[in-house]
Amino acid sequence: MSSLASSRSELDVQVYLLSFLDRSNIGNARIVGLADDINLSPPAYNTSLALYFVAYVLFEVPANIILKRFDPQIWLPTLTLAWGIASVGQGLITNQAGLLGIRFLLGVTEAGLFPGVIFLFSVYYRRRERSWRVAIFFGGAALAGAFGGILAFALGKMDGVGGRRGWAWIFIIEGILTIVVSLVSYFIVPTWSYKAKFLTDDERSRLLKRLSEDSDAGKKETFEWLYVRQALTDHLVWGYALLFHGFAFVLYSLSLFMPSIIAGLGFKSWQAQLMTVPPNALASISIWLTVWASSKYNRRAPFIIASAVVAIIGYIVLVTATTAGGQYVGVHFAAAGVYVGNALLLSWPGENVSSQTKRAVAVAMQITIGDTGAIAGVLIYRPNFAGHRYRKPHIIAIGYLVFAIAVTVYLWVSMSRENKRRDRLVSSGDEKGEKHDDAVDEEDKTVLGDRHVDYRYVL
Repeated sequence: MSSLASSRSELDVQVYLLSFLDRSNIGNARIVGLADDINLSPPAYNTSLALYFVAYVLFEVPANIILKRFDPQIWLPTLTLAWGIASVGQGLITNQAGLLGIRFLLGVTEAGLFPGVIFLFSVYYRRRERSWRVAIFFGGAALAGAFGGILAFALGKMDGVGGRRGWAWIFIIEGILTIVVSLVSYFIVPTWSYKAKFLTDDERSRLLKRLSEDSDAGKKETFEWLYVRQALTDHLVWGYALLFHGFAFVLYSLSLFMPSIIAGLGFKSWQAQLMTVPPNALASISIWLTVWASSKYNRRAPFIIASAVVAIIGYIVLVTATTAGGQYVGVHFAAAGVYVGNALLLSWPGENVSSQTKRAVAVAMQITIGDTGAIAGVLIYRPNFAGHRYRKPHIIAIGYLVFAIAVTVYLWVSMSRENKRRDRLVSSGDEKGEKHDDAVDEEDKTVLGDRHVDYRYVL
């Protein structure tokens, strides 16, 4: 069972790597001729980035509601196929309007993947195991940055092949890779755990028993709007969303503008492509080491705060360093802190929100509201703020990271107090006048979800 689950997790990483590659490769394409060939003005470039996230924000929650009422084995590969086709379309555009339209379509098709896969993890793994799986999955984003720089450099050499420019081949080849993986995904992406076809009856029974002892993951829960309302009215769910809002600003502005930032240090475009590899490789290694430690000690908040501090140091170096080498060091610190923080915070609602539908909505809300930070990020890094090597946007990025630290502290304190309150209730055998556990049947536990007196938040 573990080897089969492992192969499916590896495919999820590959799919997200391609997803992040397809959304961020425009940064590589821009510096090898895209802007000149389609007369793309700097403000229009920022608009094309923002339109992607506008679509992403609009369709994430609906996509996860559809997922809960549908089958992930069909839904997730179909999304992957659709955005692969849209990615190829980016290489076929001939004008600015075409780019704006195809970027919006790419956002629509990619919107359901990340929240969908995180939710799918939550019905196969126990709460404590989820953060590591999400980290491996999100590590695909950092790998995409490292792999994308090398691939963009190589594909850029295809300039003139088939009468197309090198930047067009970046989009086309990477889109074709996504299409191929999507077709394989139909045979590998699992369905819900209670009817998993890749497990024997005995393995499925053991999995569901293992999950039922830890959370709601093994239950066959029917969709009810009650759980949607619970997510929308939970202050902790909004906290997870605002936390990602702070980190999404720096995640996407850094990943999309890293080639431009490095090129702005005085390096040629081909050098800038290759010089994006080391910061992203460092980010991948940092994710896996930090999340391993976080999982070992079963703590999230202290590591999220520490990663934000590392990122702030990186941006301070970017703002204050007077040499290209010094600023390049700052890029490394920023990348490590930003990617690690995101890997940790994106697993938090998957561990702490119950029931299943509430969790699906919470995960989608986190990414939806978070990605409004991405919209702000790609608009703040605009041409009239590019002076002094993006000094003003970097300072704003520091402000967003400070905001993220404040939200993390709020979540940490709130959940810690609630855990202690429930400990006192259990020890006194009183839950505001209600008897504990014996008087609450399984259906009531499902309805109460993470508000049940026995439930404890991961801090």
